[in-house]
Amino acid sequence: MTAVSRISNQPLAHQWMPFTANRAFQDAPRLIARAEGVYYFNPQGEKLLDGSSGLYCIPLGHGRREIREAVTRQMEVLDYAPPFQYGVPAAFQLAQELAEMLPNGLNRILFTGSGSESVDSALKIAIQYHRVRGEGQRQRFIGRERGYHGVNFGGWSVGGMVNNRKAFGLGLPGVSHLRHTVIPENKFVMGQGEHGAELADDLQRLVDLHGADSIAACIVEPIAGSTGILVPPKGYLERLREICTRHGILLIFDEVITGFGRTGQAFAADTFGVVPDIMTLAKAISNGSIPMAAVAVREDVQQTILDAAPPENVEFFHGYTYSAHPVACAAALATLKIFREEDTFARVRALTPAFLEQIGGFKDLPYVTDTRGFGLLGAVELAPEGKPGARGYKILCKAFEAGLVLRAAGDTIVLAPPFAATAEEIARMVEIMRAVITAN
Repeated sequence: MTAVSRISNQPLAHQWMPFTANRAFQDAPRLIARAEGVYYFNPQGEKLLDGSSGLYCIPLGHGRREIREAVTRQMEVLDYAPPFQYGVPAAFQLAQELAEMLPNGLNRILFTGSGSESVDSALKIAIQYHRVRGEGQRQRFIGRERGYHGVNFGGWSVGGMVNNRKAFGLGLPGVSHLRHTVIPENKFVMGQGEHGAELADDLQRLVDLHGADSIAACIVEPIAGSTGILVPPKGYLERLREICTRHGILLIFDEVITGFGRTGQAFAADTFGVVPDIMTLAKAISNGSIPMAAVAVREDVQQTILDAAPPENVEFFHGYTYSAHPVACAAALATLKIFREEDTFARVRALTPAFLEQIGGFKDLPYVTDTRGFGLLGAVELAPEGKPGARGYKILCKAFEAGLVLRAAGDTIVLAPPFAATAEEIARMVEIMRAVITAN
C-alpha cells in the first residue's frame, strides 16, 4: 500500500500517529474497530485479546455500562464549566473519594487531563513550594535512567528514555538522573530482587555533588512501566524516601501506570509501604473512558502554597482548560465505585501468582534474556535481532495477527492484562505470546 492507503474507504495518511512507525503502519495497518470486555475487534469482526489493558488504562474491561451511563447522565446535566474560578460538584466529590483512597496525608487533589500534564504540574508544585518557603534556590530535579514521565518538556526532561529525549533539544536545565535498577543479580526474578537497594545511594551522591539545598524533588515510578517493567529491589524505595526526608527533598511517585490496583493494592505506595510527598495519577482513574488525570499532594505542601498569598489572590498560576472536566469526573466516580463494589484489587491479588509464574516460565525459550514482573505487570526481554527494537516490533505485529494486542518496549514484550480477565483468558494471552516468540 502507498501513503494514501485506504481501509474501508478511509485514508490512512492524514493522521500523524503518536509513538508509531507511520509509514510501516500504512503498509500494514493494525486497525481496531470495536471493544467489549477484554476483547478488541478488527474491522472484519475478528477477536483480539487485549493484553495491555488498552494502554494500561482499561483494567475493568471495555464498554462498562455503569461508566457509560454515568457519562450520559452528566452530559445531560452539564457538559462543561470553566475550571478557573468556578467549580462543579462532581470534582469535589471525586477529590474527596480519592483523598479517602490515597495513602495517609496525600489528600489534596489537582485535576489534569493526562499523565504528562500531571507530571509537569507536580514539578511546578515542587518549585513553588520551596520558593514560598524561602528556598527558591531549590530548582534541580532528579529523575532516573529508563524512567518515563510523559512527553511534555518537564516530563521528558526528568525521564530517562533515550528516544524520548534525543530529538528535542536540551530540555529543562539542572536535571540529573539516578541509575536504573535492572542489574544482572536480579535476572529472572519475578517480584522484588534481593540486590540493588544501594542504587538509591545515587541520590545521596547527587546531594553531595550539587548540595541538598539546590534540589527541589526526586521523581521515580515505583515500577517503571513504559521501559519494560523495572521492579524496585527490596529496600530501594525505602532508602530513597529516607534520603529525601533527611535533605528536605520532595519525593514524587509517578503512579500513572501502577495506580488503581495494578500491584494488588490501590497504589504501589501502599504495596511497598513508602509514601511520597506528591503522586501523579491517570490512566485507570476513569477506566480509560475519557481523558482524566490528577496530582495528589501532601496537605501541608498545598497549605504552605496557599498561606503564602493573600486570601483573594490566585495562589498557584497553573491549570488546564479541561482540569476537573465534569464528564471526566463522572466517569472517574463511576470507575471508583466499581473498584469498591467488585473488590477489584483483591481480584488482582488472586490472579497475580499464576500470572507471574507463567511469565517467569518464558526463561526456557531461546533469545529470552530476562523476565520481570509484579502484580499484573509482566515483561519478557528478548535478545536483539539486528537493529535494537526490530525483534520486539516484529513480535508485536505477529501477535496482532494471532489475536493478541500487547506492548513492546524496544525488545521487551510487556503483558498487562485487564483485571476483568479470567485466569483462562490470561493463560490464553500467555499462550499466544509464547507461540509468537517461539516462532520468531
